[in-house]
Amino acid sequence: MASDTLLGENLLQAAISFMDLVGERGRMSEGEAPRNLMDMLAPASQALSEAFKSYTEETARWAIAEKRLRADWADISQYAIKRLVGLAGEPLVDTSTDKRFRDPAWRDTPLFDILAQAYLLFSRWLVEVVDAAEGLNPHRHDIARFYARQIADALAPSNFLFTNPEVLRATVETNGKNLLDGLANLKKDFSQGGWRLSQTDMDAFEVGGNIATTPGKVVFQNDLMQLIQYDPQTEEVYRRPLVIVPPWINKYYILDLTKEKSFIRWAISKGYTVFVISWVNPDKSLAHKTFEDYMREGIFEALDAVEQATGERDVNMIGYCIGGTLLATTLAHMAARGDKRVKSATYFATQVDFSEPGDLKVFIDETQIDTINQLMGERGGILPASVMAHTFNLLRPNDLIWNYVVGNYLMGRTPPPFDLLYWNADATRMPQKMHLYYLSECYLKNRLASGEMEFAGEKLDLSKITCPIYIQSSRGDHIAPYRSVYRAAHLYGGPVNFTLAGSGHIAGVINPPDAKKYQHWTNDDLPETADGWLETATEHPGSWWPHWERWLRKKSGKKVPARKPGDGKLKPIEDAPGSYVRVQAWD
Repeated sequence: MASDTLLGENLLQAAISFMDLVGERGRMSEGEAPRNLMDMLAPASQALSEAFKSYTEETARWAIAEKRLRADWADISQYAIKRLVGLAGEPLVDTSTDKRFRDPAWRDTPLFDILAQAYLLFSRWLVEVVDAAEGLNPHRHDIARFYARQIADALAPSNFLFTNPEVLRATVETNGKNLLDGLANLKKDFSQGGWRLSQTDMDAFEVGGNIATTPGKVVFQNDLMQLIQYDPQTEEVYRRPLVIVPPWINKYYILDLTKEKSFIRWAISKGYTVFVISWVNPDKSLAHKTFEDYMREGIFEALDAVEQATGERDVNMIGYCIGGTLLATTLAHMAARGDKRVKSATYFATQVDFSEPGDLKVFIDETQIDTINQLMGERGGILPASVMAHTFNLLRPNDLIWNYVVGNYLMGRTPPPFDLLYWNADATRMPQKMHLYYLSECYLKNRLASGEMEFAGEKLDLSKITCPIYIQSSRGDHIAPYRSVYRAAHLYGGPVNFTLAGSGHIAGVINPPDAKKYQHWTNDDLPETADGWLETATEHPGSWWPHWERWLRKKSGKKVPARKPGDGKLKPIEDAPGSYVRVQAWD
C-alpha cells in the first residue's frame, strides 16, 4: 500500500512538474516569434502533401496501396488472435536487429508484440507509399521520403510512456522516480534558452583537460583562427610541414579527441611537424566574413605563418569535410596564380562535386536557403549553433534523438560519458555571408565542380591543381557519400589516390591502427564510377592511416632536426589547444 501511495504521489508530482515546465516555456516565449527549427522544416509538410496528392490523380495506384494496407491489417489481426490465445506465431516483421525493440517484453508479452508488429508494418507501408509517389520533382520527392521516415520513426511505440514496456516496468519498480528524474533532465535541457538534448555527460570532459591534450602552442592568430604548432615527439622530422584545415561546422579537436584516438598525435609520432587551424566560434561581429575571408585569413595567413615558424615555404596539407572544400577552392585559386607552395593535398570526407550531396540535400533549395538567410538576419548575421546540431541529429533520429528522449526523459537516466558525442554537442555558429555562399555555390549550383565558380578574382578550374592528391572517403558516410566524394578523382589535374574506409563520416576517419577496427579498400585504378572502383578494389583489415602515411612520407622531404614551437620567427601566444576552441555557443 505504501508503495502504491508513493507511486501515485510521484506520478502526480511528475504531472505538476511537466505542467510547470510547459508554462515556463510558454512564458519565456511570450511576445516573441523567433524562427526555429520547425520554421526551417516547413517544406516537409508541403512535400508530403504533394506525395499523397499525386495519388488523387492515380486512383488505381492508390487502390493498390490501400489493398496492401488492408492485407497488412488482416495479417496483424490473425497474428494478434494467435498471440492472445497463447499460440507462438512467426513474427510478421523481424525485430531482432532493431534496437528499439530489444527488451524481451516486446516479444514475450503478446500485447507489446502485437503493437510492435502493427507499427512496423504501418511504418513500412507509409514509407513505401511516399517512395512510390509519382509526379514530384526529384528534390521534392527526396524531401517527402526523408520526412516520411522521420514521421515513421517518431511514431514508434518505444517512444511513449504507456506503450514502452521497459519504461512501464521502470515506473513501477522505482515508484515513478524515473519520470521525476526525466523531467529534471528535460528541465536541464531547456535551461540554456533552447532545447539541447543531452547525448552525453557534458561535465565529464574538458577541452585541454582530458580531450584535445596533444602538447603544442598557438603561434599565430587573427579574427578567424588560431594556428597551433605541436611539439615534436621524434628527434628528427620530415622537412616539409603538414598543415591541417579542419571544418568550421565543428571544432578541430575531432582530430585530437583523446590520446588513443588522436590523428594529430599519431602523425606527430611518425615524424611530421604538424600545424592545425583552430577556427573561431564566430559571433555577430564576424557576420560579414565571407568564404573568401576564410581562404585569405585562414589558409593563406596560415601558410605565411608556417613559413615564419619553420623557414619552409613548401607544405603538405589536409582538408576535412568543408575544410577540404575550402582547401580545393584555395588550391584552384593558387593554381590560377601560379602559387605552388602546396606540394600535396589530402582530403578527408570531402565533397567538391555536389551533384550527389547526401542526406543534407533535403535541407537545401532556394526556398530553404532564403529561410536560413532570414533566420541569420534575425540573429545578427549568425547561424545559431543549435540549427546545425538539430539538423545533423535528424539525419540519424533513432540513434541521436529518440534513443535519448526515451533514456533521458522516460527512463530518467543520465547519458554516460562519450567523447565523440561531447565533441558533437560542442557546436559552432557560422557567419551569414560565408554560409550562404557555400550553400548556394556548392550545394545548390555545384559551380566548383563545373568550373563556373569565380573566387577572389579568379575563375576556378580544379584540373589546374597538379600536386599529388589523396582522397579518403567512408563507405557508410551519409553526409559526404563515397560515390559523391569519388567524383573528385577525375577532376584534378595531378595524380590521385582514392581510398575507401569502413564506417561513416567520423568513425571512418578517426580510426587509429591500434584500435584494429573496420577495414579499408585500395585500388590503383580509377574507373569512371565509384562502384566500378569498389568492384576491383582490395580489402584490408583495420585503419587506412598507415597506407596514407606511406604515401605522404615520399612527399615530405628529407629528415631535419625536430622543430619546437617558438624556434622560428613566431613566438608562442598560449598553450594548445588555445582559447578559440574553448568558446561554446549554444543558442
